[in-house]
Amino acid sequence: MRIMVTGGAGFIGSHIVDRLMEKGHDVIVYDNLSSGKVEFINHHMDKENFKFVKADLLDFETLKREMCNVDTVYHVAANPDVRLGASDTHVHIEQNVMATYNVLEAMRINGVKDIVFTSTSTVYGEATKIPTPEDYGPLIPISLYGASKLGAEAFITSYAHTFDMRAVIYRFANIVGPRSTHGVIYDFIMKLLKNPHELEILGDGSQTKSYLYIDDCVDAILYGYEHSRNDVEIFNIGSEDWVNVRKIADIIVEEMHLDNVKYRFTGGKRGWKGDVPKMLLSIEKIKEYGWEVQHNSEESVRLTARHLIKELTG
Repeated sequence: MRIMVTGGAGFIGSHIVDRLMEKGHDVIVYDNLSSGKVEFINHHMDKENFKFVKADLLDFETLKREMCNVDTVYHVAANPDVRLGASDTHVHIEQNVMATYNVLEAMRINGVKDIVFTSTSTVYGEATKIPTPEDYGPLIPISLYGASKLGAEAFITSYAHTFDMRAVIYRFANIVGPRSTHGVIYDFIMKLLKNPHELEILGDGSQTKSYLYIDDCVDAILYGYEHSRNDVEIFNIGSEDWVNVRKIADIIVEEMHLDNVKYRFTGGKRGWKGDVPKMLLSIEKIKEYGWEVQHNSEESVRLTARHLIKELTG
């Protein structure tokens, strides 16, 4: 199978690429390297069944050309920084919504029928039902990032119905693991490398969410695609428990072998504008299809901390 992975040099995308390459597929990585890194995919560069295209999804002519003879698109590319929307209101519209529209148009023109899309738990906003199932509504995002992902989902589902495509959409909890370049674990480690005596924690530290290890995430993505039963399938992907930010800080301090670290909280129940303080997804649907998660939230955080500390300290 010939597969295009948009954002394939990024954190999640590069792990998907590794797994697709292991399975023997022909893989095209399409990435502008705005947040992705060549070193994440360097080990594939000389392989006959691998191609890297450094280009932007807003460059429609290049995208349309490279989409030729593709069977499936894994659309992972996005601006993943939820906080950025509060200071730059254009970025998520351009990089998440318009980029997705271009992917769908290039698929339509080239006759590509299958799309796998990585969405987010932030489409639910501050859900009143926890764990939150896929059929929860109304969907009221509180961040521009969440709104842009929900808009992208709407374009995908409407294209699927209008042009006889098949779409599998994944709403993620917090995905963590090696190659992470942002998020609370990465931020805490970077702060503690600069000042091992004090750690600034955004909010009051009580924000409690589900964290999923990247290996489980990729397993779920491939499993859901292979076992989907409908033309449009939406799955929540996450662990079955959660952990708060203060506990994450404790785990990282322990893994870095630091003593007497003072926590300085910025206050408030949110870490930033658009932050959802409580998030736990119901994964009963994909479990019913036969997938099982292997790591809980605390294990995912601890494994990630160990990998990132090693990566960031050499």
